[in-house]
Amino acid sequence: MISLTSETRTPYHSWRAGPKLAAMCLFTLGFFFVDSAIWAALVLVFVAGLYLLGGMRFAREGLRNLRPMLWICGLIFGWHLYRGEPLPGFIAVAKLTVAVSLANLVTMTTQLAALLEVLERAMKRIGISAALRGRVALAIALVIRFIPVLGEKGGYLAQAWRARSPKRAGWRLFFPFALIAIDDAEQVADAIRARGGVTEAE
Repeated sequence: MISLTSETRTPYHSWRAGPKLAAMCLFTLGFFFVDSAIWAALVLVFVAGLYLLGGMRFAREGLRNLRPMLWICGLIFGWHLYRGEPLPGFIAVAKLTVAVSLANLVTMTTQLAALLEVLERAMKRIGISAALRGRVALAIALVIRFIPVLGEKGGYLAQAWRARSPKRAGWRLFFPFALIAIDDAEQVADAIRARGGVTEAE
C-alpha cells in the first residue's frame, strides 16, 4: 500500500494540516452557496491555479488522481442536458469538482499521520471515546491508502480485458473488481486480527 502524499515538493507541503483542512472546509462550504455560472467558472480557474503553483509535474499528478471522477461529472452534466438545464448542470459539476479537487490537494500535500492527528484532536474535543477514535482513524487510513492500490488493480483488469477482446469492458469488470476489493479487505482484516485488532481501551 502507498500513500497519496505527493513526492513533488510544493509550498503547500510546509503548511500545517489544521489550517489547510479548515481552509478547505470553509472554502468548499462557501462555494456551495454560489449559484452563478460565471463565479463557478472563476472558482474552477482559481483551483486549477492552486495546482499550477505547485509546478506542472504536481498539476499533472493531481489531474491523474482526479480522472476517476470524470465519468461521474459526465453523468451529472448529461442528466442536466437531458432536462434542458445546462447552466445548473455546469454549476453542479463545478461544485463537485472544486470540492474533490481541494480535498485531493490537501491529501497530496499533507502526511497521513498529520491528517489523522487533526481528526483525532477534533473528535476528542467533542467527547468521542478513544476506542471509537482509533477505529475511525484506522478506517480513514485504510481508505486513503487503498485508493491508489485499487485504482492500479482496476487498470490491470482493464488492460487484461483489452488484450483479450476488442469490445469495451464496461460493466463486465464490476464483479472481478469487487472480488479483488473483497479479497484485499479480508487479507487486511486477517492481518489486523493477527496483530491484536483495534484496541478497546478507553
